Amino acid sequence: MILVDTNVLLDVLANDSAWADWSLRQLRARAQVHDLAINPAIYAELSLAFDSVQALDSAIEGMGLLVQELPRPALFLAGRAFLRYRREGGNRSNVLPDFFIGAHAAVQSWDVLTRDARRYRSYFPTVGLITPEAT
Repeated sequence: MILVDTNVLLDVLANDSAWADWSLRQLRARAQVHDLAINPAIYAELSLAFDSVQALDSAIEGMGLLVQELPRPALFLAGRAFLRYRREGGNRSNVLPDFFIGAHAAVQSWDVLTRDARRYRSYFPTVGLITPEAT
């Protein structure tokens, strides 16, 4: 299973001139050998690009994505990683979606397909990352 970060999906949905080709190639290639998934944090971020639940669900289904719930160990790990982030000078007061995504991947031993690996590398070093730099 590979968790697909919101930025990769938005690249494709918005036909981003800089990233749509890379993101679409990665989605197609990875789907040949892995199930591709999102979680509630990614779903919520994606919702900003849609007018209805039905439209979002249709897009998710059309892309062949599975929606996986966050297990409690991942929620706990996300909170702990966020606490470390705050202690290291992070300035956000709410847990960031990247922490939910990274913790989910870490607990399940899944990779993350993303263009923004900074927080994942820093706070979830065991998570395999599929990034433009790595492909």
